[in-house]
Amino acid sequence: MENTEQNPQEEGLQFNSRIDLSKLKFAVEQIKEQLHQVIIGQEEFMELLLVALLADGHVLIEGVPGVAKTITAKLLSKTINTGFNRIQFTPDLMPSDVLGTSVLNMKTSDFEFKKGPIFSNLVLIDEINRAPAKTQAALFEVMEERQITIDGSKYMLPPPFMVLATQNPIEQEGTYALPEAQLDRFLFKINVGYPNLDEEVLILKSHNDRKGALPQTMIKSVLSEKDLAEYRSKIYEILVEQKIIKYIAEIIIKTRNHPHLYLGGSPRASIAVLMAAKGFAAIQGRDFVIPEDVKKAMIPVLRHRIILTPEREMEGMTTDKVIEMIIQSVEVPR
Repeated sequence: MENTEQNPQEEGLQFNSRIDLSKLKFAVEQIKEQLHQVIIGQEEFMELLLVALLADGHVLIEGVPGVAKTITAKLLSKTINTGFNRIQFTPDLMPSDVLGTSVLNMKTSDFEFKKGPIFSNLVLIDEINRAPAKTQAALFEVMEERQITIDGSKYMLPPPFMVLATQNPIEQEGTYALPEAQLDRFLFKINVGYPNLDEEVLILKSHNDRKGALPQTMIKSVLSEKDLAEYRSKIYEILVEQKIIKYIAEIIIKTRNHPHLYLGGSPRASIAVLMAAKGFAAIQGRDFVIPEDVKKAMIPVLRHRIILTPEREMEGMTTDKVIEMIIQSVEVPR
């Protein structure tokens, strides 16, 4: 049914057709409903995970131990009827432990490739910043190109493929800072903080009421691979006006020339903001992007891609604050 009301963001535009996003929006609500059976609060965390899932992006989740980073990622995978693997990163983990390796078959005298745990659909990498650089480098190709090259042979990963990586703050003992090239492959970096008092009380009550039941047993699958593929294709059809595209570009360009920043956003960051903004619009049931969608996408997309100058870092400035400053300095399209 066509909406005859004129939205301020739609002035001057005539849409010949509408994208039906009712099923997508309902699926998002169903997933949230399942997660809320176990997870208390963390609304922004859940929303960003769902937008990344729809926008076909990887997610880096940072927070101190015990704030439900891993369990939330595991429960999200339970709501989708698809393959799931978990890899625990450790300082002695080798690239072959992630990607796989060629093994000699004694019967045929030929080498056979044994696939590693990365060959799945949703892959949870726990404590990703505890593995050394050579193991991190093993993820570069698979995260960007959805393929792995071993011994000159290419192995494609069928869709959907999404990496959900958790990490402890880099100030903690035994952690390695991830390379910039790897960070750039994550659509979002989500910072998970402590719950407030009311949420803490609800967490304790929920745990007490479960009486030892595992959280995973409370979650059921509500989304099929086929439906996910259909919803992802709809994201590409979300309408974006030229002035919104220019708005995104202006903000990203400013990160490259800002006096507080040593490193700004790349063109990959611009595309990430565009896709994330489409995702935010879609889960609201809108088939067009508004400036608010862009603003919501900016901080989680940019916070791990930009680097502060040493002087500003010493002063206690954060990347989130700089991004806010840049957003406020760019005129919002009308």
